[in-house]
Amino acid sequence: MDWITDLDALHSHYGTPAAPAMRKVTDSLTPSYRAFIERSRFCVLSTVGPEGTDGSPRGDQGPVVTVADRQTLLLPDWKGNERIDSLRNILRDGRVSLYFMVPGSTISVRVNGTARLTADAALCARFERDGRHPRTVIVIRVAEVYSQCARALQRSALWTSGDCSEGLPSVGQMLEEATRGDIDGAAYDAERATRAHLGWW
Repeated sequence: MDWITDLDALHSHYGTPAAPAMRKVTDSLTPSYRAFIERSRFCVLSTVGPEGTDGSPRGDQGPVVTVADRQTLLLPDWKGNERIDSLRNILRDGRVSLYFMVPGSTISVRVNGTARLTADAALCARFERDGRHPRTVIVIRVAEVYSQCARALQRSALWTSGDCSEGLPSVGQMLEEATRGDIDGAAYDAERATRAHLGWW
């Protein structure tokens, strides 16, 4: 295998970015970037820590983040699987990236910045839902915002290719294989079907 190991070799395989690809980057939310993010119910939160990188899907019934101001996003941390990989990473290395998508749109928006965690009662109360609050809120300081080239979503036909889930392995099957049979996959799937969408926050 002929590995690419230096920047000169890498650059020799690619051209020069067009002006719009470079000039689209801003250090705070423009009105258009804000409007897109406020329509997004789903994003991927990427973090880095001593054990490596982590990409965590985040979703909500409304906007997945709240825009506090042009340089601050608020991401509530609702009940999950208790692994808290992203949160542990943020405590040790605050660098984060977020990738926002909106169903039906081939545009996406990326945010790079730094994050801190708070369990401030008043802030958590802002996200109250049916009497429940997030355990913490991730406060993200925006360093870069930019729109993403549409080609990946266009090539994958993500929003137009229909339901492709038929025949996929279940979470129970994945767990049974990962644990070499220590977890009964069928039993897990049966239990999950009754609890997965109840009290998600």
